[in-house]
Amino acid sequence: MGNSRGSNQYPFWEKKMKVMIILAALMLSATGVVAAEQAKKAPSPAQLAQQEKMKNCNAEAGKKALKGDERKKFMSECLSSKKTKAAAPSAQQDRTASCNAEAGKKALKGDEQKKFMAECLKAGK
Repeated sequence: MGNSRGSNQYPFWEKKMKVMIILAALMLSATGVVAAEQAKKAPSPAQLAQQEKMKNCNAEAGKKALKGDERKKFMSECLSSKKTKAAAPSAQQDRTASCNAEAGKKALKGDEQKKFMAECLKAGK
C-alpha cells in the first residue's frame, strides 16, 4: 500500500515542474522577441542615408513618369551615383556661404540682410 500512495504524489510534482519549465521558456522567448523589436526600431546612419537616397530617387522617377525597365534602370543608376547628387548642393552651399560672408562684411542685419541674401543668391543662378 505504501507504493500506491507515493506513486500518486510524484505525477503531481512532475506536472508542476513541467509547467514551471514551460513558463520559464516562454518568459525567455518573450524577452528575446522584445529585444529583437527594439533592435529593429533603431536604423543605423547608413540605413537612414540609404532610405533617404531611395526616397529621393523614387520621387525623381515619379516626376519623370518612368515605368518598367526604364524605371529600374534609372533607379539603379540613381542609387549607385554619389558624385552627381553631391555636386549640386555643394555649389549652392558655396554660394550661400559666399553671400553670407559678404553680408557679414557689410554688417547687414534683419530685413536688410534677408533682402541682400535673396538678391545675392538669385544673382548666383
